Amino acid sequence: MARAVTTRRKTLTTLAAWGIALLIFFPILWMILTSFKTEQDAVLSPPVWFWFDWTTENYVTVMDRANYFRFFMNSVIIAIGSTALGLLIAIPAAWSMAFVPGAKTKDLLMWMLSTKMMPGVAVLVPIYLIFIKLKLLDTHFGLIIVIMLINLPIIIWMLYTYFKEIPGEILEAARMDGATLRSEILYVLLPMAIPGIASTVLLNIILAWNEAFWTITLTTVDAAPLTKFISSFSSPQGLFYAKLSAASTMAIAPILIMGWFSQKQLVRGLTFGAVK
Repeated sequence: MARAVTTRRKTLTTLAAWGIALLIFFPILWMILTSFKTEQDAVLSPPVWFWFDWTTENYVTVMDRANYFRFFMNSVIIAIGSTALGLLIAIPAAWSMAFVPGAKTKDLLMWMLSTKMMPGVAVLVPIYLIFIKLKLLDTHFGLIIVIMLINLPIIIWMLYTYFKEIPGEILEAARMDGATLRSEILYVLLPMAIPGIASTVLLNIILAWNEAFWTITLTTVDAAPLTKFISSFSSPQGLFYAKLSAASTMAIAPILIMGWFSQKQLVRGLTFGAVK
């Protein structure tokens, strides 16, 4: 009896998990299907599913209209650059908060996290004026700085959580053996926190890749990433759903592939320290 109840519970849990997964994946599936439709089929009501004239014309049009690979490389530069710069700042900050906490450390962490709740449009004007003054508009460096600052609270929070799971006695033993602060962080702390750092890197790359508000606002041509590439297919003449879906599919495909192949590392990092 108990085994039957357990089996039924596992079956229901599995079905619920698949249902939630399909619900989350449905918009992506619909976008991919729409990218292979003609513009006429894309706006039909009721919509057609698989029974339509499949075409790759939208992808050809998108490639002819814009240099996809230039937008792609801009996204790679911005995502990797903001992640690397964020780690350089976040690792020492998380180390100090985890192993040398002060009386206001928790308050500082909460304050940093609260900045994520502020809408970007609230600081758009001052940042835009600063970018004009410093000639950072439409530059890789400018976007790297902005996106790094946006995601820095999350990076610090994640690394702080992972570092807290590492026994402080190990670092004390390294100091007793003569390790300097630099050696302690590079050769003791970081190797032990690799799963957590890997998941932090992956998550930050995804967030940087998907950032739209600042990339669309602060770029025009030279440093425009794939989010700008997508927005270019919405024009005053109308919204071309099939071509917009093709552009969106091409924009998210690299990050989806990366997430698929790195899902084990991401899950391992996100559960790092959950079970002692």
